[in-house]
Amino acid sequence: MTTGKPRQPANSERLRDLMRDVMIRNTRAVVALKLPRRHASTRPVDPTPGEQAAYQELAGQIRALVADDGQSRHRLVAHHLLSAAGSSPAAASAAIARFAVRHDGHPTWQALAARWAALGTGGKELALLELLARNPDEKKLVFVHHRETMSSLADLLAQKGIEFARFEGGLSGPAKDAAIADFRERVPVLLCTESGGEGRNIQFCNTLINFDIPWNPMAIEQRIGRIDRIGQSRDVFVFNLVARGTVEEQVVRLLDEKINMFELVVGEAGAILGELEEERNFADLVLDAWLETTAVGQAEAFDALGRRLDDARTLYSDAKALDDALFGEEFETA
Repeated sequence: MTTGKPRQPANSERLRDLMRDVMIRNTRAVVALKLPRRHASTRPVDPTPGEQAAYQELAGQIRALVADDGQSRHRLVAHHLLSAAGSSPAAASAAIARFAVRHDGHPTWQALAARWAALGTGGKELALLELLARNPDEKKLVFVHHRETMSSLADLLAQKGIEFARFEGGLSGPAKDAAIADFRERVPVLLCTESGGEGRNIQFCNTLINFDIPWNPMAIEQRIGRIDRIGQSRDVFVFNLVARGTVEEQVVRLLDEKINMFELVVGEAGAILGELEEERNFADLVLDAWLETTAVGQAEAFDALGRRLDDARTLYSDAKALDDALFGEEFETA
């Protein structure tokens, strides 16, 4: 490489000659030129007053719990409880109740579980109904992470007379095939867990709704890849539902504002985060920021994480520019 310029080969032509005999360059970006456009929209949802108060109480209990054990033993629990609370009252209530049982029926956690259970339908569930009411005949793939939320949404859609199919990991192979066929041929909505119909052709749908937002960007990419792939003939629409004041709102803000993730070619987010993640993954960094005990400290922590994402995006862009300059069209296959 050129002295003082670690990304500039001293002899670009010689490097290309050496690589030409051993490399064919066929990037996702090249393939994406053949795909329709993707349109992404994040829909912040105002939680009900009861949800907002219950979430704040839960956040306080979680911070106290993690502080007691030096931010180690209960981190996975904290992630799960916060994720459930960002999903639906039903998911939050069930997750907190399970935690209370494992801790000898601790009255504080039992009371918090009962508080969530009494809330009924959550703000995001109501927002989903509004979204489904738009172009009701258009097929919509709805991704849900928590099984209690899946059941709650199924009951709600049935009450509203909205036909749907369910795709869950616990289904047999034939039952999964039947759910996809039902979605393709008859019903407008597929409620889908993380398995997401992998290996099944669902490019007949071009609208995806992330009801639950994973903290792992790779999981989000995999979801989008279910419909934004070779064979898709229409523009793809991605909607993200996030409740205001939750961890998921921060996750989507960071990924959208800092790396423009929902507009990236599938695979690029992983390359960018590879520049960021060394010993700790993105979800852990998000949890670190959220566990700050003051509003000022939390804001500063998320701003610092945002700057790290900016830097990671810049490093990726520089590497991509070098790759394009060195191994451009002459290395690509049709």
